[in-house]
Amino acid sequence: MSTGPANETINIRVPAARKSLIDRAAEAVNETRSSFMLEASIERAHAVLADRTRFTLSEKQMARFLGALEAPLPHPSALMRLLNRRAPWSK
Repeated sequence: MSTGPANETINIRVPAARKSLIDRAAEAVNETRSSFMLEASIERAHAVLADRTRFTLSEKQMARFLGALEAPLPHPSALMRLLNRRAPWSK
């Protein structure tokens, strides 16, 4: 998920033992420390944000959300076919 050229810097301070651990892991997968840390941070960010269960909406956003929930299905027969299909993992 690249959003253009890398032109921002992130600096962190860590104890020597943690830096060594990160370096060993990065070396084990043949990556630079920076790319290893960036990928690990991105994976963690995705996990944290995917786990969110509470959202705050403005009145306008809530009205749109409720409207979408209450709107008739564009293709109800397609949904019924999907729901009646056997899951691939249960075959």
